Amino acid sequence: MSLQVQKVIHPEDLDKVFAIRKIVFVDEQNCPPELEWENEDVSTHFLATQNGQPCGACRWRKTDKGYKLERFAVLKDFRGQGVGRALIAEALSDLPEDAHYIYLNAQLDAVSLYAKFGFVSEGDQFEEAGIQHFKMVKKV
Repeated sequence: MSLQVQKVIHPEDLDKVFAIRKIVFVDEQNCPPELEWENEDVSTHFLATQNGQPCGACRWRKTDKGYKLERFAVLKDFRGQGVGRALIAEALSDLPEDAHYIYLNAQLDAVSLYAKFGFVSEGDQFEEAGIQHFKMVKKV
């Protein structure tokens, strides 16, 4: 089984990223589509493939606070196979050297996964696009 995560350079790969996010966030989780597609042009995107089959996606972007990891999505058939871990690891390794403040908004069922990478919950639980989240910050 060959799992690969690559930074998106070609437009057709970006289409695959958007297709995965549409299935996971819009179709499965009922996120409003207008909330899903924002800041795409200022983000660095990643596509995970298993045996050449697109199976997961994520992105990072620089904000006025620091560096935000977001839009982690893994297709249902590929969950529990390390795709999320591979995406997180690749996104983190791609951040610039001076990325001192790294954060994300984690859905509740993903908090323990991000914790494995040194992220710590901060503040109260909140709702985003109808789903409960915790803000998590990476301790460096």
